[in-house]
Amino acid sequence: PPTPPPAPAPPARARGPAPRPHSCRLTTHQANDYTNRMINVPQQISYWRQSSDEDWVVANELVGNGRTRHGLFFAHLALEKLLKAHICLHTEALPPKTHNLLLLASKTNIKLAHDQKLFLARFDQYQIEGRYPEMLPIAPTRAEAIQEINAAQELRIWLRQKLPTSLNNM
Repeated sequence: PPTPPPAPAPPARARGPAPRPHSCRLTTHQANDYTNRMINVPQQISYWRQSSDEDWVVANELVGNGRTRHGLFFAHLALEKLLKAHICLHTEALPPKTHNLLLLASKTNIKLAHDQKLFLARFDQYQIEGRYPEMLPIAPTRAEAIQEINAAQELRIWLRQKLPTSLNNM
């Protein structure tokens, strides 16, 4: 009987480590490509601003219903997203994946007053509360939460006014 043909040789492996199966991590090259690629700046600003507005509505509803910890978490998220819109505007790049308001503010061209910096540093506690339950302090009272929401609203309005109203000419 005839001899079967030899099995085809396995494809040559590219240099470097073998890919890890089922890995969700980006390679350094993929991460740099994601971070540095050209973005649609008006679309990004619009997304972050609109998403911030939605989170702000939720924040006020939650605080109004006495769910202060969750409400302030969403208020923090609303400020975070406005800062990310400013980063896109200033750098024409995607914002970093962080929740630290002062760090985000430092990546913009916004000049914050000292009291605004202090507020952002203090307000960061509300994003930590929402993500890390082992660090939960006593929930703010409704009156305290309303006071915080009012202070955040001042900064929110100021940040929003500094974004371009028309994104068509960008």
